[in-house]
Amino acid sequence: MALADAGWSSAPAFGRGDDVGAAAEGVDVVVIATPDAAIAEVAAAVRPVDSTVVVHLSGSLGLDVLAPHQRRGSLHPLLPLPSPEVGARRLRGAVFAVAGDPMAARLARSLEGRVVEIDDDARAAYHAAACIASNHLVVLLAQVERVAATAGVPLDAYLDLVRATVENVAELGPEAALTGPAARGDLATLERHRAALDPAERPMYDLLAGGAADLAGRREGPSAGETT
Repeated sequence: MALADAGWSSAPAFGRGDDVGAAAEGVDVVVIATPDAAIAEVAAAVRPVDSTVVVHLSGSLGLDVLAPHQRRGSLHPLLPLPSPEVGARRLRGAVFAVAGDPMAARLARSLEGRVVEIDDDARAAYHAAACIASNHLVVLLAQVERVAATAGVPLDAYLDLVRATVENVAELGPEAALTGPAARGDLATLERHRAALDPAERPMYDLLAGGAADLAGRREGPSAGETT
């Protein structure tokens, strides 16, 4: 949808169970948009055409999964795409991790994207960072929601704080953006937090408060590892 809006013409999409053998015939590029586990199987089922580029959208996989195609590329948008409609809006101007055939970068730039080249041997680390930035943040905000509920406060009361924190990181970098009791070495406040938390919430709190102390150079707190 986003590429069509950017001026690319597209052949009909193939669905689950379709015969994809002829997918590379008469087109410049084939985009494999399946789950990672199915990419190699789908690529192998497409009959190679020397002039056609085959591209996958995986963040963690290298180009080897696109064998036996000679022209291979990867194009991974560095943002969450919960639906085709939302994705079509977000993709324009996004950051794209690309590798392989120059067609991958061409597709990204047609969407006014910022291109970052990621070699195959760095893809796992690149994708791990992406999961930390997105998936792990969601898990953390779920903990915010649970803990805030014990004080009778809804999650949305904290979202401006989250947005401002991300803006601070963008402007200042993580170390300079860090605030709070761990950054100040305020052990008494950290212990009050722990006492107020359900024991099931303490391990994650301890781990992240310890990380904040490390980032601030104040590793003497909190009581990391204690779960009682």
